[in-house]
Amino acid sequence: MMLRRRLLAAGLAAPIGAACAARDDYAEARRRLLDEIERDMRATAGTTGRERLDPRIAAALGNVPRHRFVPAHLAGRAYENRPLPIGHEQTISQPFIVALMTELVDPGPADRVLEVGTGSGYQAAVLAELVAHVYTIEIVRPLGERAAELLKELGYVNIDVRIGDGYLGWPEAAPFDAIVVTAAPDHMPQPLIDQLAPNGRLIAPIGSRYGIQRLQLLRKDAQGRAVTRSVLDVRFVPLTRQR
Repeated sequence: MMLRRRLLAAGLAAPIGAACAARDDYAEARRRLLDEIERDMRATAGTTGRERLDPRIAAALGNVPRHRFVPAHLAGRAYENRPLPIGHEQTISQPFIVALMTELVDPGPADRVLEVGTGSGYQAAVLAELVAHVYTIEIVRPLGERAAELLKELGYVNIDVRIGDGYLGWPEAAPFDAIVVTAAPDHMPQPLIDQLAPNGRLIAPIGSRYGIQRLQLLRKDAQGRAVTRSVLDVRFVPLTRQR
């Protein structure tokens, strides 16, 4: 797996993964987490339709240093398979859910992907390992600015971060091959459906801001018709709108 970092921009490539992990204090914790995610994939295969992770996605999860995306005092818990607080009443998602949502949108190496809800930047980093370009929107300015700074520091050159209302999408960058929504609206946002390319995939948790939501996967066919299927019960922070 080649990380899209500054060396790639210069026409070079720097392999990471196993060699990097060997020098990584968190390597064993990351390996255990990937094993746990695989177990969760098997346990939920009856409803998700995915029994195991694509090896590309497993490699991406192994490459991204999740401990850099949580507050410093929580770094020791970064590879637990659970959400963690990142401030401003927001969380970094459970790794299994990040893995599952990434899996369900079938990211391809030439894809252009929109993420709604940058948060810590972790999901954007995972996607950036797999696709050509990621556009990510965060409504909470301090979170968005912090994520942009960290992603730049880690060398990601194929991620653009915007501060704004993710419900409205990123019209001037559309259409997108995939859209990942990491906060819960009460319905599938029409602007996002409109910005999805033919044969595109949109994953979002839909439901009440105070209860359990349902992860829904929308696919747009070659003629632009949208078909949605329900995947799994989840719990996300609500999608915040500008007032």
